[in-house]
Amino acid sequence: MKCGSHVRRRAESAPGFFSESVGRVRRFYLSLDPAKDSPLAVVCGGLEYTTPGYVIHRDSFPFYSIEYVVGGRGEVRLNGRGGSLEAGALFSYGPGVRHEILGDPAKPLVKYFVDFTGGHALKQLRSCHLALGSMFRIFPTNALQGLFDELIQIGLCAHRSSAGLCAKVLECLVLKINIAKSPSKEGNTLAFRTHEQYRRYMEENFCRLRTLEQIGDECHVTSGYLCRLFRRYEQQSPYAYLLRLKMHYAAELLQQGGLLVKQAAEQVGFEDEFLFSRRFKSFFGVSPKEFRGARPR
Repeated sequence: MKCGSHVRRRAESAPGFFSESVGRVRRFYLSLDPAKDSPLAVVCGGLEYTTPGYVIHRDSFPFYSIEYVVGGRGEVRLNGRGGSLEAGALFSYGPGVRHEILGDPAKPLVKYFVDFTGGHALKQLRSCHLALGSMFRIFPTNALQGLFDELIQIGLCAHRSSAGLCAKVLECLVLKINIAKSPSKEGNTLAFRTHEQYRRYMEENFCRLRTLEQIGDECHVTSGYLCRLFRRYEQQSPYAYLLRLKMHYAAELLQQGGLLVKQAAEQVGFEDEFLFSRRFKSFFGVSPKEFRGARPR
């Protein structure tokens, strides 16, 4: 999955614990030394597009952290226990938790994260049964993106209420995690595994896929069954999911600069530039030309 709107480069001001193996990032930083008596304080958070060589090895971490994968593949080891990473994976670590995160060079990870501390920090993790050094899956796989994006937006605005609002959004995020956790029995069903197979196929081929019928033909499944699977596990139609993949990747292309709108449209499978612009504006609220003109320099 590729999503790239309003990505900022902040490497020059990043704290030392951030990896340099990221292509683009959208991060915010609040106080790295919050008040000792704070019940819950968000330290930093963001969205990272990792590079093919992304590797993290830490024996511990100064804050509590939640990471949420929305694209790519990789592996994580938490105090020696391993697990695979792909869209929908969620895991935590913090003080005293040895962790290793390795991205797949062929499909680099795209992931959100939030680091926090305070007297109620552990309580927040326990309330959603996300013990330090544990992981589970979220479905629909995009269930938490809206709250993470909201967290980043609030963190990036230099308002005196940002820290307090970020703490409240974190609490909402924990509540949403409780709702969106994938039941272990559901994850073992044939229907869920079939959905995951089709979802990965779309993520790997979305630039050339154009219609629901084409997806069904190439996956050897009826359009009706495909729709039922995506309504059940993604709470959206497969075509809506396909469009989301296309629009986010188009935003990434326009963010990089150097491409005409027509060229970006062609790269994500749109022959009609006008139709592409309409779809793009419905997703991001601005036209592709306005989006390209507003990119950070």
